[in-house]
Amino acid sequence: MQARPLARADLITGVILVVFGIAAFAESWGMPRLEERSINPWTAPGLVPGLLGIIIALLGLVLALRSAFAGAFGPQVPLDDDTPEERRAASRRLALCSVLCFIYAVVLVGHIPFWLATLLFVFVFIVSFEWQRDEAWPMRARKLAIAALIAVLAAGFIPYMFETLFLVRLP
Repeated sequence: MQARPLARADLITGVILVVFGIAAFAESWGMPRLEERSINPWTAPGLVPGLLGIIIALLGLVLALRSAFAGAFGPQVPLDDDTPEERRAASRRLALCSVLCFIYAVVLVGHIPFWLATLLFVFVFIVSFEWQRDEAWPMRARKLAIAALIAVLAAGFIPYMFETLFLVRLP
């Protein structure tokens, strides 16, 4: 049986995610529960990181198992698009993603309202990766509208969740 492309990479990624998720859960378990202060257990500081750690570990396990059944231990199939041009394009996408995340985390957050920083980041991120030069204008307009809708929803939902549900003040 020949493995699908990237099955071995998925296996390694899955194992790393399982280890990371277990470590996050273990660290959150050690956080204070504030029981001595009669604090509601649903507001304990380790609850959300612990749940996220469990979710990350479970999804990492699913990824690892799926890749193992897809032939991660067998001979690997070369990628069809593994050309120098495709590698350069992938490197450009990685650099763009890194720059956008840096701008969001260092330049925007803390200097403008969080909801506005999130709205700008999500909109620019989606447009940057979905925009294609050779598309017709109606398709471009549709993508811009969808990006704007997702950005507005994210800018409203993320602060609401953190401030109202998780009781975390945002910058």
